Amino acid sequence: MYCMIYVMSDIKKIENIIKSEPILRIIHFKGKTKNSTILIGESINNILKYTEKKKIFIITDINVNRIYKNYFPSGYVFVIGIGEKIKNYETVNSIYNELLINGFDKTSFILGIGGGIVCDIAGFVASTYMRGVKFGLVPTTLLAQVDASIGGKNGINFREYKNMVGIFNQPDFILTDFNTLKTLKADEFKNGIAEIIKHALIGDFRLIDVLINYHEKIINKDISILEKIISRSVEIKLEIVKKDEIETEERKKLNFGHTVGHAIELCEGISHGGSVAIGMAIASGISLKYGFIENDLYSKIIKLLKLYKLPLNTKISVSKLIEKIGKDKKMNNGKIDFILIKSLGDVFIHEMSLKELEVLLNDLCQP
Repeated sequence: MYCMIYVMSDIKKIENIIKSEPILRIIHFKGKTKNSTILIGESINNILKYTEKKKIFIITDINVNRIYKNYFPSGYVFVIGIGEKIKNYETVNSIYNELLINGFDKTSFILGIGGGIVCDIAGFVASTYMRGVKFGLVPTTLLAQVDASIGGKNGINFREYKNMVGIFNQPDFILTDFNTLKTLKADEFKNGIAEIIKHALIGDFRLIDVLINYHEKIINKDISILEKIISRSVEIKLEIVKKDEIETEERKKLNFGHTVGHAIELCEGISHGGSVAIGMAIASGISLKYGFIENDLYSKIIKLLKLYKLPLNTKISVSKLIEKIGKDKKMNNGKIDFILIKSLGDVFIHEMSLKELEVLLNDLCQP
């Protein structure tokens, strides 16, 4: 398994990042069973170039359909609701039914156009319908562009548990059009920033400097800088995925901030990015408490999260958080692989019991 990346391999000088012109960046990823092409900076108008002129079944949500339906290629459009509660078997079964009664078969193409929930559902349906049909994703949110659409994870929630049912399968293509970010509300945009911060913390300390020094341009959605940080964020994730596509060891590092974050998201309904931000603050606090990092680094991480006005704590009781974490799919024999940080760009897996985590959370996760 290898990853060929035709993009800037790293960020050497911040000045060069800002000066360079935006271009279409193409990443060819070879997975264990399937190749995938990531098109960063491609126009939504060019979707048909990548669907092989197949019969297309489009999955989108009500908001994306309202804004972008005139840009969709010709095909059957299935519109879902919004929010984590819609990412379940009921929605998937409804889609299977529409696929069947409208004559979609193994030669058809499923296209997901929307945020992370749409990408997850479209990938899951395409991977399971008739034992798999080709599919592509057009992520329209920053979160989906840098995380949800990348890496081949496709899943749905079971009862109140997040992504409990799923499959690994790479899309045939991912098309990222920066123009879709212009319609994002500030809170939704910050969801994606949280994941970019995560990728920077676990994979490239130089990206931290970019996020700090150019935060105003980023918040104002300056495409010239967004194109660079999105490309680098995608690179970091794929560099990890290519080492461990099905998450047996190395890929677990991408869960930095997510163990507590997912529990917060389920308990309180806070956005994914906000929940992960709290999770990263807590994970950094645990790393400081155990002596894995110094206070200067902890302060820098907290400063970065504050810079983008991301939340740092929660009012949810520790008992509720532990209850949710106890049902996390990462639990193994009563213990969980918790991701901690040693330095910028260097995280590691620390196995701990729920009791150990509970004690730590009592100290760290309350306001």
